[in-house]
Amino acid sequence: MRSTGVSYLLWLLCFVGLCGVHRFYNGKWITGLLWLFTGGLLLVGQIVDLFLIPGMVERNNTDRRLSAAGF
Repeated sequence: MRSTGVSYLLWLLCFVGLCGVHRFYNGKWITGLLWLFTGGLLLVGQIVDLFLIPGMVERNNTDRRLSAAGF
């Protein structure tokens, strides 16, 4: 189970130059790489992600539960 709090802490790593780590944590590898190489889409994507993180975590957790159940 992924945690929203951990995702927000990883989001804060953008202030030390590691944008997109929260996306890797939530299983979004392609957009995580995009955020990493573009500085979080010039920080605009990082700001938008403040509002999207709870949904990302919920989606990841749901996908994991369904995968574990064999769906």
